[in-house]
Amino acid sequence: MSKVSSYPQGVIQQVLGRCIVMQGDDIDTDRIIPARFLKCVSFKDLGAQVFADDRKELQGVHPFDRKENIGASILIVNDNFGCGSSREHAPQALMRWGIRALIGQSFAEIFYGNCLALGIPCATASAKEINQIQKAIELDPSQVWELNLTKKNIQSSLGSWDVAMESGPLEMLLKGRWDATSQLISQEAFLKQTEKKLPYLNNFTK
Repeated sequence: MSKVSSYPQGVIQQVLGRCIVMQGDDIDTDRIIPARFLKCVSFKDLGAQVFADDRKELQGVHPFDRKENIGASILIVNDNFGCGSSREHAPQALMRWGIRALIGQSFAEIFYGNCLALGIPCATASAKEINQIQKAIELDPSQVWELNLTKKNIQSSLGSWDVAMESGPLEMLLKGRWDATSQLISQEAFLKQTEKKLPYLNNFTK
């Protein structure tokens, strides 16, 4: 079960779903989606290849292969997740696997921005709190959790923990301003008016 809240278009205030635990610091984008998959024409098939090399090495016991984690939508990580190259394929692969939110001790800056551009919240908590959340999830992977961006917490029947987000990105998610494409489309009438006034688009001469 996973669900992104059904607020007005673009507005993200909560994510409901099961959680998946990915332990380890400094998990980089090359591990999230190996470089050979960057040649793809579109992102749509990247979900099947997320953590491809790690999953092959672990032969079915990787968190993204465990039966109890299939369909999970909130990824709980540790420190400096998404470091390394700036490839936008990494959050695309996670999203297309089914991830709709991440909680960790910290995230690499460019990875964080790429997630925000997809409407994927990246919330943070202390190392101690992340460890507690991960242990709670492992006790019962079937639990449904709620990441509430308005209340700034994640909770289930197993417990509740506060999380943090920078005020700018948080406001963009809560007000639906993270989706630059939708915002541009919503201003179509204004854009067409502006287009008519541009000489180089209308063959105007002085």
